Amino acid sequence: MKSNKPRIVSIGGGTGLSTLLRGLKKCWADLSVIVTVTDDGGSSGRLREELGVLPPGDIRNCMIALSEDENLMSRLFRVRFTSDGGLHNHSFGNLFLTAMAEVTGDFVEAVRLTSEVLAIKGVIYPATNSNVSLRAELEDGSWVEGETRIAASQPRIRRVQLHPPDARPLPESIEAILAADTITIGPGSLYTSLIPNMLLKEVISALRASKATKIYIQNIMTQPGETDGYSAADHVKALAEHCGGVLFPNVLLNNRVPSASILEKYEAEKANLVKVDVDRLHALGLNTLERDLLAEDGVIRHDPDRLAHAVFEIARRREA
Repeated sequence: MKSNKPRIVSIGGGTGLSTLLRGLKKCWADLSVIVTVTDDGGSSGRLREELGVLPPGDIRNCMIALSEDENLMSRLFRVRFTSDGGLHNHSFGNLFLTAMAEVTGDFVEAVRLTSEVLAIKGVIYPATNSNVSLRAELEDGSWVEGETRIAASQPRIRRVQLHPPDARPLPESIEAILAADTITIGPGSLYTSLIPNMLLKEVISALRASKATKIYIQNIMTQPGETDGYSAADHVKALAEHCGGVLFPNVLLNNRVPSASILEKYEAEKANLVKVDVDRLHALGLNTLERDLLAEDGVIRHDPDRLAHAVFEIARRREA
């Protein structure tokens, strides 16, 4: 039977997407998640290089975010090994997904079955089932290969692209986009977590055809090596340039300034508060919503519940 719940599709990767999902899972909604698969660092990168599996890390984090917090399997998926051997820094969740992919012979099926094991609230789709990598052209004209190297690059990023460029999204994720009432992208690393999902032509076409309310969730801080000095409008402009135009006309912004002591810690790591240049956003024809979205835990990140509430606020406004 067709559900009367609002259908939400969230696109992205990294910890930002997981944060959003922890809030959305408490809402009365049908959730679908499209997750980037270009990670080549840490445990995911090692498994990808040694076993040829798609990187499981971001998908594992989304599964944990959508599962019951005290579920035994959810707790196991958080375990990270510390040793002097080959298991060092691997997470149990990554190994489980990799083993499931080996058993089924299909990473997408492994994600589906593992989602059942965790009894998650929602459906998770890898952005593609192809083994893709990320390439970036920098402002000095040089090219950098691999997500980890791109994030550590010094010259500004001019554009990114997938290799191979003809990777295809899952048909199920395209169906979810076309059926959605609300679609979100972000928060997350602009060039390595968000834009890679937009480099699949069918995704762009589906987003253009979709009648859903489309929301871009702006990061609170700049990311060293990726978005140094970027304002909110700079983020939106970079996303639009990779999409062939603005696809997410609603922009969700945090308007609370963190304490000076916390900002000082971040600035020491060359991360700065994103300037919210509302006038430029409005000049681009975008709708903005500013809310206090800051978590109360001594670090600068979104609060899951406040973020989910603001997403629903925008969705209700657009439906009115």
